[in-house]
Amino acid sequence: MDARTVLSALRAGKALTADQIGWFARGLADGGVTDEQAGAFAMGVCTRGLRPEARVALTLAMRDSGQVLRWDMPGPVIDKHSTGGIGDCVSLLLAPALAALGTYVPMISGRGLGHTGGTLDKLESIPGLKVEADEARFRRIVEQAGCAIVAASADIAPADKRLYAVRDVTGTVDSLDLITASILSKKLAAGLEALVLDVKLGSGAFMQTMDDAVALAEALVSTANGAGCRTSALITDMNQPVAPSAGNALEVMEVMQALTEGDPASALCDLTADLGGELLRLAGMADDRREGAALILQTIASGAAAERFGKMVSEMGGPADFVDRWRDRLPGARVQVAIAATRRGYVTAIDGRALGEAVVRLGGGRLRPGDRIDPSVGLSSIVGLGDEVAPGDLLAMVHAASEQDAEAAADAVAYAIILGDTLPDLPPITYRSVC
Repeated sequence: MDARTVLSALRAGKALTADQIGWFARGLADGGVTDEQAGAFAMGVCTRGLRPEARVALTLAMRDSGQVLRWDMPGPVIDKHSTGGIGDCVSLLLAPALAALGTYVPMISGRGLGHTGGTLDKLESIPGLKVEADEARFRRIVEQAGCAIVAASADIAPADKRLYAVRDVTGTVDSLDLITASILSKKLAAGLEALVLDVKLGSGAFMQTMDDAVALAEALVSTANGAGCRTSALITDMNQPVAPSAGNALEVMEVMQALTEGDPASALCDLTADLGGELLRLAGMADDRREGAALILQTIASGAAAERFGKMVSEMGGPADFVDRWRDRLPGARVQVAIAATRRGYVTAIDGRALGEAVVRLGGGRLRPGDRIDPSVGLSSIVGLGDEVAPGDLLAMVHAASEQDAEAAADAVAYAIILGDTLPDLPPITYRSVC
């Protein structure tokens, strides 16, 4: 077996065997495959595509290129993954809610990508909290708190790390096959029994059409199930932020309000319940999604999820009193500027991508690799679709490090929120499921 043989077969449109794909993944991990060969492989997959069985083989080969965790827990080991959006802090709310119900959630998560926020960046706005964890620390946190949200270690799917870096510079990031294998190789390396996928659709998502969202959901679900992990997906709306805040510390504040003050009618809680309910169904802990969703909401309302969140924060190095003192512990921005409506009307459209990019330019995301994030900046009190406003009413609040940054963000946000004369049709929180 050698790289040229694999690449020649791929170029010719032949079906790659599991042995060929496994060999190539090992070469990515141990350096036996050069950057040029990795780039040629990525371009070949992007242009030729993979058959479903080859996509499963690639996912498993990249998973098996590094450490694969095994668990011996008294409850199911489960997880959730989102394709990315604005104000999407569901993971921070869902993981402790699931843990409080007796499941275990070893969540290997990521940082912000493009205009979308990253769960790890949000968690790191909590003073002292460390998201890096070796296997021993990861296991200890999961065992003690029932959930842990950490960065992938160097031992998790190293073939994916290598291939992703090559894809980033070869214009092959948007390959459906490579996206699927990349997402799932890391998730399946966590040793999951069940997984729910949140595939975002709309102005703040990477998927802009229902056809694209369904194609990604079906590829992810069929591949994960083919790899032996019970999986389904929900296609959910991202034509407005999930929570009315976008920015790292600001989104943690939204989560803490939900955990400690409770608003079961909020879109954040509704989406959390939907995804959690589906995951509990997959894990055999609920007869259907509705029953599971009710359990999630009860756990949040009772304070049990807050207790688990506090335990996780403490185990990860954060303040032991965070649940009680979160308002004092999270950083605040030096400058706050209100964006007011200049006319009467209904909020008819929100450009989610523009909101996300405004947060990035405030310093809440990265314009270049290695950029340092300011956890305090972002947007809060963002209006929702269908809200009626009058001149002077608040559209959003900008949190910035300087007056100049705040002014630039205010202009961007004002253009991103569209007002009209008639009440728009409101999108559902969840469009459909893919099983």
